[in-house]
Amino acid sequence: MITVASVSKSYGRERVVDDVSIEFGAVGVTSIIGPNGAGKSTLLGMIARLIPTDVGAITIDGHDVHTTPTGTLATRVAVLRQDNHLTARLTVRDLVGFGRYPYSKGRLTVEDQNIIERSLAYLDLAALESRFLDELSGGQRQRAFIAMVLAQDTDYVLLDEPLNSLDVKHAVDIMRLLRRTAIETGKRIVIVVHDINFASVHSDEIIAMKDGRVVAHGTPLEVMRSDVLGSLYEVDVDVRDIDGQRIALYYG
Repeated sequence: MITVASVSKSYGRERVVDDVSIEFGAVGVTSIIGPNGAGKSTLLGMIARLIPTDVGAITIDGHDVHTTPTGTLATRVAVLRQDNHLTARLTVRDLVGFGRYPYSKGRLTVEDQNIIERSLAYLDLAALESRFLDELSGGQRQRAFIAMVLAQDTDYVLLDEPLNSLDVKHAVDIMRLLRRTAIETGKRIVIVVHDINFASVHSDEIIAMKDGRVVAHGTPLEVMRSDVLGSLYEVDVDVRDIDGQRIALYYG
């Protein structure tokens, strides 16, 4: 269980996360939605200990993220940031191998190699394992980074806008993959995403943020409502049930 208790974060006089309390547990996908500047990425960064909190506490399976040793925390939560570009020329296999560092400290064991093989196969990357990252398409590269965090073999995976710069096909592929990964490998995947319909179709729960606060939290059925989304984004939103899914239509 990830527990966020009364957490706030300010930059100067601007409070970007304002007294947020929330829990992430069990298996499945949680999507965090909201307008730009809502505090979504900052909240994720604090959970990952990439950003210090000003007020409040965050624990992962009872471990305080402020005081738990980095090595211990890295065996419980894996993080993929927005700026996941590497300047070093790495192969796909090299990148995925980084996910084993919390366990191997750079000296890969047979077990580490087996987990790397499984991660490559699971993401359909085995045929590309010797390719350099700069030789891949955007969708292939994003799959390689996701394979890296899966190789870290944690119960919790945090992904900050992993659909950035992807076309519709690759974005759909990634969301389907994340949903399948959560269910088949027993993980809780928390994703910051801008496309509210992707969140609706592929998530078990949605957290809606605005002005640093959580304004709605529940299943897609509970959050994908015209009044909730209209207030969240300050535009008229028509929510319809299409093929058993809640879909938002908005035209400005």
